[in-house]
Amino acid sequence: MNTPIDPHDPYLRTYTEPEVTALLLELHERGAPLGLRWGSVAVSDPTIDGRLLVNFGDAPVSTLLNLLTLLREVPRR
Repeated sequence: MNTPIDPHDPYLRTYTEPEVTALLLELHERGAPLGLRWGSVAVSDPTIDGRLLVNFGDAPVSTLLNLLTLLREVPRR
C-alpha cells in the first residue's frame, strides 16, 4: 500500500481545476460499483493556503487522492 499523501504536500498546489475534475470523474467511475456515490462532489471555490478543496465536506485534494489510491487497489468488476 502506498503512503498517504499529506494535505500540506507542496505538490498539491500544482493541481488545476480541470485535473481535479478528472480525478473526481475517476472517483465516480471506480466508486460506483462499490456503492460509493457522491452526486454533489465538485471542485470547491474556496482554497486554503493556495490548495484547492473538494466539496464533500471541503476536503483537501489529498483526501481525494488517498481515496483514489485505495479504490485503484480494488480489482474492477
